[in-house]
Amino acid sequence: MPRPERSFRTQAIILKRRDFGEADRLLTVMTPEHGKLTLLAKGARKPTSHKSGHVELFTRVDMLVQRGRDLDIVSQAEMQMPYLALREDLGRGAYANYAVELLDRFTGADDDDFPGLFQLLDDTLNRLCLDDDPRLVVRYYEMRLLDMVGFRPELNTCVVSQEPIQAEDQFFSYPLGGVVSPAYAQVNAGLMPVTLLTLKLLRHMQRSAYSHVQSLSITPELHDETERLMLGYLTYLLERKLQSVDFIRRIRRQ
Repeated sequence: MPRPERSFRTQAIILKRRDFGEADRLLTVMTPEHGKLTLLAKGARKPTSHKSGHVELFTRVDMLVQRGRDLDIVSQAEMQMPYLALREDLGRGAYANYAVELLDRFTGADDDDFPGLFQLLDDTLNRLCLDDDPRLVVRYYEMRLLDMVGFRPELNTCVVSQEPIQAEDQFFSYPLGGVVSPAYAQVNAGLMPVTLLTLKLLRHMQRSAYSHVQSLSITPELHDETERLMLGYLTYLLERKLQSVDFIRRIRRQ
């Protein structure tokens, strides 16, 4: 049986960090091949540390990681992508915080069960830096994330009757994870109404590449309804509110 590697080099996006001990930082990162990891960056809080400027939140970093007894240790770190707009623009940064929190909630510690999440997050942070409509960016991200972690909402077939839905306003069931046609809405409590236009937008995002979605012009009303539906479904799945949502709403009010 081969010995586990004593060290490995990886790309990593910094999801969370917190102070640890007198001068260290504990990092939560997402990597392409090792999934989500908890790593110790020794001495990262020292002004003279070579790591201090390379382990910022929401940045992509090239790391050399040494296997440790209790915690793996970052022995080298070099920033590859700073995503500067996420720090220069409070609104874009708030949406980045939301995307990172959502990913963190859906994945466990040292979780490598969902290949593709690193690339999805990297693409999303890039889009949040560049695109004019961050709300559309995060709605698309939610749909792709739900696909990857096994909670893809059913938008084409009634989840009660298993019949194809018709081109009309529908309802959505959080517990059943999909659309309920009006004919079956009376026997199912706790349904959220969903307009045909919102349903078409969600279907388009579910089946299309982002390049086919980013040119859409979405009204504030359509954004609001789509957001209510998605946040309701995500909150149901996670069984808790996302802390970053309140911050986004405060920024919008300002």
